[in-house]
Amino acid sequence: MKRLLPLMIALLVLVGVLSSSVFIVRERDFALVFALGEVKKVVSEPGLYFKLPPPFQNIVTLDKRLLTIDTQEAERIQTSEKKNLLIDSFVKWRIVDPRLYYVTFGGNERAARERLQAQIRDALNASVNIRTVKDVVSLERKVIMDEVLTNVIKRAEPFGIEVIDVRLKRIEFAPEISESVYRRMESERLRVANEMRSIGAAEGEKIRAEADRQREEILAEAYGRAQAIMGEGDAKAAGLYAKAYGEDLGFYSFYKSLEGYRAAFGKAGDLMVVDPSSDFFKYLKSSTGK
Repeated sequence: MKRLLPLMIALLVLVGVLSSSVFIVRERDFALVFALGEVKKVVSEPGLYFKLPPPFQNIVTLDKRLLTIDTQEAERIQTSEKKNLLIDSFVKWRIVDPRLYYVTFGGNERAARERLQAQIRDALNASVNIRTVKDVVSLERKVIMDEVLTNVIKRAEPFGIEVIDVRLKRIEFAPEISESVYRRMESERLRVANEMRSIGAAEGEKIRAEADRQREEILAEAYGRAQAIMGEGDAKAAGLYAKAYGEDLGFYSFYKSLEGYRAAFGKAGDLMVVDPSSDFFKYLKSSTGK
């Protein structure tokens, strides 16, 4: 048993040395092989690899995936009009030169993020400072993003970083100018609304005047036609009356007297002061009017 103990210890040491000499690189990582503090090799392909046991060689891994920097606080940036805007942005980036990246940041991703955020802030200042609020908010927003992306790509290359995309998420007015901007927008909208109301009122008056003119024309035409029809009717009626009068004068006089009675005594309580011996009542006294 005593003879086996040294053998077992030697076997355990050998297993420990072998296990420390093997390392695995995942699909998502770069592996930097260090020897005495110097980068000897960069492994970018996934798989099983061998190295010298510590302290002769050590392994440091870096994330090779696409990473995102999403600003937590909006950047305060001034326009050419000396007005402050609050701008939120996000950046897509990744490590393309692990050796240069590690030399620059020591493998500290937080330091890399802070450096990139500073570069983005400088690029935003360069693009926004020469433009007005209207240009930044609406007219040239895409142009600004393209300029910032081009600027940051050049600045990130010496760090071993590739910037894929830069986007502006939100652009707002700083609190000290929001109220004045809203008041100016309100007055502008009120001016436009009043102008549209004036135009509408003028158009309404024009339409009403045209409608009144057409109404008068239609009524005049209708009245003329009605008078013509009534004239024709009166002429025909007069002809009939004349004909009837010529054929039977007695009947005509009797019929007209009945119409007069109907009109005179049509309502209860009607009162007339007339001489009973007048010709108006002759048919009430005799059917022949005598």
